[in-house]
Amino acid sequence: MTLPASGRSEYMSKISGAFLRLRNRIYGRFGRYVGYKPTLPSAAEYVRHFEGKQGLEIGGPSTIFRPDGLMPLYERAASVDGVNFSATTVWEGELRKGRTYQYLPGRESGFQFILEAIDLSDIPSGEYDFVLSSHSLEHTANPLLALDEWTRVMKPDGILLLVLPHKEGTFDHRRPTTTLEHMIGDYANRTTERDLTHVREVLECHDLSMDRAAGTSEEFRQRSEQNFVNRCLHHHVFEASTAMALVDKAGLQILRAETALPYHIIVLAQRAAAPDNRRFVGENADVLRASCFPTDRRRFRP
Repeated sequence: MTLPASGRSEYMSKISGAFLRLRNRIYGRFGRYVGYKPTLPSAAEYVRHFEGKQGLEIGGPSTIFRPDGLMPLYERAASVDGVNFSATTVWEGELRKGRTYQYLPGRESGFQFILEAIDLSDIPSGEYDFVLSSHSLEHTANPLLALDEWTRVMKPDGILLLVLPHKEGTFDHRRPTTTLEHMIGDYANRTTERDLTHVREVLECHDLSMDRAAGTSEEFRQRSEQNFVNRCLHHHVFEASTAMALVDKAGLQILRAETALPYHIIVLAQRAAAPDNRRFVGENADVLRASCFPTDRRRFRP
């Protein structure tokens, strides 16, 4: 039996996605032994926006911004302060408020804030040239409220560099992509970090074989139900199109966007009075055509 064109496209997309996830597992487990390092040919086009500027990072520090990372901008920035939700986290261990944010060896530490991503009220408006966030916003129950706050603390022409996990390369690949409408609803309802709306979906769809740190099914269930304490839960699941739509809805001008292996969606955006993101938002956006993830490309069927 011959599949119709649409069926063939979806079938090939599933095969490509399975291959991508297998590749990510292999590199994740053995890459360091063979000297594998991720690269981003366009990194310089992002990094130049941070030269000599002062910024704030949400949920860092992040290996992606270090000298051997995908986008080595720490060494180019004048200074970076940090925000984390608690003085004790799964990722950083014990933290202390004050000038203790060690984002780059040999560099003077930035200021460590202990604040929620959706409430940066200790930080004055217009304080920073840029805000960074790598694989953090998906852990936030109300992403539009978070982006409101991050925008508020930026200067009028401030820059946001947002990196999100693409579902296709991660343990989220079985979950339905979160719609913009759902995230708008979270904003309208003032959803807080105590929200557990997505726990049932996570427990049913999470690919534990790609998340060894999560432990057994029972350990993962307990961790997910205690998310307010540990913040390990991915509330929302992104493809490139929804990431672009979210940043557009937040009222930021997208300057550049692309995807990168093994599981990154990268968006560079700027505060603007009248943003026009038609190049990046919509079914025919170039970022979707050029994506390395089959779920973004499959809408372009022959």
